[in-house]
Amino acid sequence: MGACLARSGAPVTMVVRAAALAEYPQQLQLESPFGNFTAPVATSAGVPACDVLWLTVKATQLEESLAALKNPDAVGAIVPLLNGIDHLAFLRSRYGSERVIPATIAVESERVAPGHIVHRSSFARLNVASAGRALLASTLDALQKIGFESRFIEHEPTLMWSKLVFLGPFALTTTASDKGTGEILSDPHWRDLGMACIREACAVAVAEGAQLKAEAVIAGLAKMPGNMRSSMQKDVEQGRPPELDAIAGPILRGAERHQIDIPATRNLLAAVEKRVNAQRR
Repeated sequence: MGACLARSGAPVTMVVRAAALAEYPQQLQLESPFGNFTAPVATSAGVPACDVLWLTVKATQLEESLAALKNPDAVGAIVPLLNGIDHLAFLRSRYGSERVIPATIAVESERVAPGHIVHRSSFARLNVASAGRALLASTLDALQKIGFESRFIEHEPTLMWSKLVFLGPFALTTTASDKGTGEILSDPHWRDLGMACIREACAVAVAEGAQLKAEAVIAGLAKMPGNMRSSMQKDVEQGRPPELDAIAGPILRGAERHQIDIPATRNLLAAVEKRVNAQRR
């Protein structure tokens, strides 16, 4: 996001940890299907006055990262691109509903060094709640010119659950199996488990008010590049704490609220937890 926004001509400040500030580069390097380029950025250990603060941290890092936001009134809007759903209520309770604009991003990218990002998927999809249209219309237009697929979504439950019903099953299945999308789709055991998890997640999403159809999500998964891997899968491989509560938690808690049986989701979650615990020993 930072590299593409800077490439579009927007002034971008990267907010980084104070300990990393001195060594953080003054330009971002992006390798992407959208092109390979560098883009100049400013850096800061605190959030400066700005029109938009894009929150792009892991869910496990959210509360710690907000220590850099010392003057919320100097920020026009906060747009979180975190995985999951529960962060919205947390941010709204702290900064107010009008300032927080829900959004989701779907992309496979990886930071391989400070300021050096590799965009591995052939797509980057940014969806934003319609409440942000007045502020962000020109930004989304600029990102679309670079290669993003972007649109405004009126219905918030549909916006947020549309990502989670794909991401939850995708992250759990890839991490439990340690396989990419193509390997999962060609393995009857993991394919059937993943498809069942999608159907369970969609049942919860519909009960929560989202307008979604499981078969459309399954059809979308079948079109994904065969080498796609989830960020949760990479986190577990590299010994980092996975975003299990952010990604699986809303499905589990929603299933309990609506008394929906989700055996495939629970089986995959148990397999992921087993992998995580084995690595800790």
